[in-house]
Amino acid sequence: MQLPEITKLDDHIIQVKIAMSYPLRWVNSYLIGGTTGWTIVDPGPRNPENELAWEQVLQELDIPWSALESIVLTHHHPDHAGLSGWFQERTGIPVWISKVAWSEFLRSWGAGNTASADLVEMFGNNGMPQDITDLLPAHLDSFLPQVTPPPVPSFILPGQSVMMGGRSWQTIETSGHAAGHVSLYDPQHKLMLCGDAVLPQISPNISLVPESDPKPLASYLEGLRQLGSYEVEQALPGHRRPFGGFRERTIKLLEHHEERLNAMLGRLEEQPRTGYDICMSIFSSKLTLHQLRFAMSETLAHLVELEQTGRAIAIERDSIIYYESAKR
Repeated sequence: MQLPEITKLDDHIIQVKIAMSYPLRWVNSYLIGGTTGWTIVDPGPRNPENELAWEQVLQELDIPWSALESIVLTHHHPDHAGLSGWFQERTGIPVWISKVAWSEFLRSWGAGNTASADLVEMFGNNGMPQDITDLLPAHLDSFLPQVTPPPVPSFILPGQSVMMGGRSWQTIETSGHAAGHVSLYDPQHKLMLCGDAVLPQISPNISLVPESDPKPLASYLEGLRQLGSYEVEQALPGHRRPFGGFRERTIKLLEHHEERLNAMLGRLEEQPRTGYDICMSIFSSKLTLHQLRFAMSETLAHLVELEQTGRAIAIERDSIIYYESAKR
């Protein structure tokens, strides 16, 4: 097995690319070291290959398992949180996560959860054909091995300072991509560990999820404005490469979502449409089921925003929700 790509960003921070599924291909994990030991931020999804990858990485860097002191999770998604329970079982170290993100973890994968059935119902009510929704439960269940075992969490409080690598990092809790998402800011070195809240080149997925944030796009835009107010020289994202121009990137993402809202509104001005209709007209029709799930949830997040800001109206016909322009 090939050693994952390892990049030393400075004397205390190491970027490790941990493999995940197409199209993103890897998630950025960060090893942050200091005099007391090492913290891993977002260890990646669990599978045998990634377990071996971490063993090789620690051996290559001459970091003993006993030198690991904590895991910090920016959010609950499998590609970020999945290996945290495995690390904890092996080392006994604490796993830090926000209370909101942990609630999302349990809602998605906890015992007796109804997340799969709730998503199928929401997609069906918004026009997705049954031959597609029938595939979703097995697809969603396929992520369970990536997050098993779950960690025993310790909670990061909003605004709390976290010590990593001998540095004090401020926690910034936002929503939109994932409720309870935590970014970490080092004001001394002007570094922002931004997880999936801000990404270079690509736009983070913003999803409407049953029983979660009812206005995810509004929450995300608010979080972008908040994050953009920080003075950042280098941003360390969950995907792609570390980048500069952080504030400018937040502005670009704000503009992107306004453009997408306007594009959807233009289609609603032509005629009433379901969320699935809009999704198919905005995104590629050659999406995998995994990509379609994200595209559909993102479409609904934008349609809900149009409705909540008075630009669109939701109408139910024969148990199916249609959206139309408020100008019609």
